[in-house]
Amino acid sequence: MNLKAITTEVCALAKETGQFILNERKNFSYSKVSDKGLNQLVSYVDIEAEKKIAAGLSKIVPEAGYITEENTQAENKDNTLVWVIDPLDGTTNFIHGLPVYSVSIALMQNGKTVSGVVYEINKDELFSAWKDGGAWLNGEKIQCSAALSLNDSLLATGFPYYDFKQMDEYLGVLRMLMRESHGLRRLGSAAVDLAYVACGRFEGFFEYGLAPWDVAAGVLIVEEAGGKVIDFQGAENYIFGKEIIACCAGIEAEFIRIVKEGFYKS
Repeated sequence: MNLKAITTEVCALAKETGQFILNERKNFSYSKVSDKGLNQLVSYVDIEAEKKIAAGLSKIVPEAGYITEENTQAENKDNTLVWVIDPLDGTTNFIHGLPVYSVSIALMQNGKTVSGVVYEINKDELFSAWKDGGAWLNGEKIQCSAALSLNDSLLATGFPYYDFKQMDEYLGVLRMLMRESHGLRRLGSAAVDLAYVACGRFEGFFEYGLAPWDVAAGVLIVEEAGGKVIDFQGAENYIFGKEIIACCAGIEAEFIRIVKEGFYKS
């Protein structure tokens, strides 16, 4: 496969979908929102955007299966090639008019991401990467931060919003990181958080309870930008394992230790 060419086509599709989402926001009403579960909101915009993306992807790599947030495509995650799609990451922000939401599209081969695109719609920022091809923002190569200590770091996280079983552990980690860093931010789109780690705006990010479509694209962008991605136990089950740490190399040991010890005390 020509991963660079595939990624270029996916970038164009992500931008086209982002424009649709932005146009729909102009006349959007909360009456058009439904609830898939506790605090898991969805609207017709999510569903229509996903259909548009899937239609476009079927022309780029037609043999690939799908893992999608809104289930508009039959799931086939056992294919050698699988598209992983979040048509609107940050739906709650979108619904409330907060301008941090994105399109996230990844192509996985044998369980590993080989192409990833995150389009931050309101800032018109297109993050992309393909395996061994580097990480890019609007055509310019990006790298993770050069920070060497948590004391010099700005971190990102996502608050638990439906799975509260590890709330005490989570708050304990927050307490520790507040003391050890420049602070923490919660933007509301994990795909954007990962993209911002890749370009050095954040030194690190952690969250639990995420789905594959939230992170599959962003993890490759971080890795290709020179960063580290891992789960809370120090393993590599960060796409399907619902736990993720992403950070620049300079804070890796310190950051991972705090999160791991906070959630898995010996």
